[in-house]
Amino acid sequence: MTFAAEQIELVAGGGVTTPRGFRAGAVSAGVKAGADRLDVAVVVAHAPCTAAAVFTQCAVVAAPVLLSRQRVADGRAQGIVLNSGNANACTGAPGLAAARRMADIAAKTVGIDPDLMLVASTGVIGVPLPIDRIVRALGSVTPTVEGGHDAAQAILTTDRVPKEAALRFDVGGRSICVGGMAKGSGMIHPNMATLLSVITTDAPLEPHFAAGVLKRCVSRTFNQVSVDGDTSTNDMVALFGSGAAGGAPIGAGGAEAAAFEGALERVCTELARLIARDGEGATRLIEVAVDGARSEADAQLVARSVIRSNLVKAAIYGRDPNWGRILAAVGNAGVQIDPNAIDAWIGGHRVAAGGAAVDFDAQEVSEAMGVDEVQIRVSLNAGEANGRAWGCDLTEGYVKINAEYTT
Repeated sequence: MTFAAEQIELVAGGGVTTPRGFRAGAVSAGVKAGADRLDVAVVVAHAPCTAAAVFTQCAVVAAPVLLSRQRVADGRAQGIVLNSGNANACTGAPGLAAARRMADIAAKTVGIDPDLMLVASTGVIGVPLPIDRIVRALGSVTPTVEGGHDAAQAILTTDRVPKEAALRFDVGGRSICVGGMAKGSGMIHPNMATLLSVITTDAPLEPHFAAGVLKRCVSRTFNQVSVDGDTSTNDMVALFGSGAAGGAPIGAGGAEAAAFEGALERVCTELARLIARDGEGATRLIEVAVDGARSEADAQLVARSVIRSNLVKAAIYGRDPNWGRILAAVGNAGVQIDPNAIDAWIGGHRVAAGGAAVDFDAQEVSEAMGVDEVQIRVSLNAGEANGRAWGCDLTEGYVKINAEYTT
């Protein structure tokens, strides 16, 4: 069975608690500057879940990453506590102790086994976590089904808007929901996962399948986002399956596995696009679509190379149809290509064919680069595989935000 897009029903206003069996809540602990700003969130399931997670590949990792890697290794978890405003990274042994205390107190508050509580942090690196403030605030957390939106708000740092998505689909005689939340605006670059995200589903999942499907979907979505080329110390995407939809666990192979993977990828794509659109200082979302590649891996590498090019991103900001920058980025992807076979389009206008210039109306292309979502398409004409990547334009706003981040 091929997964069909029309089987999906996007849930308006949906998020991390839309799937059955999940609750969430958030409080203000004073970690972020500003009175009464939500900065600590808890997402918890009604019972232990099949769980999987992927983490940053940065060699310098935060204490929450170390602890959560250990706790999710057996494929089980029941909740996650997250804070924004402080990354608890480069904080040594006291940071690891603070991460453990934060997770354990959250688990006690919501009444679950501490070993089943994961932890995530985001914010300034190298500053001790104000754990006493967080512990005091956690005592007033009351997770509810309606609390998902507050949780999505609490994990933001320089983000301008919360990032949430959910969908439903029917397969094998049962209705299944996948929902999630994410944060990310700066330090965004493909290296798993350049962000924080919590994804939930009421589908019962086999642990091995959950780990594999999450890794594949992240590879095609979150790992295809680049805002600034910097990978964080704290990146994490966690998947929880409550099993509340009933029935036998979904494992690899068959219609149910294909349907679930399609749904999970769709939710990840929605969240990835929201992250790219909300890049620090951004005015436009950029989508790069690559086709005609020898393999999906090649297509993804080329798409990433184009989306991470500061010259391409600056050209989009300036509405400059400087297509040579796109081809240069293709050539720097580390993929075997025929430079005389590359075709390129900006906003639906062909700007290069066979690796060379074609006649086009520069003014029309410039106007096409001024819309909210700019499309770049590259055809390698070497095979049948394709891939996509998302990013944003590079503006003076990005420099200002990051020049003044701690001051």
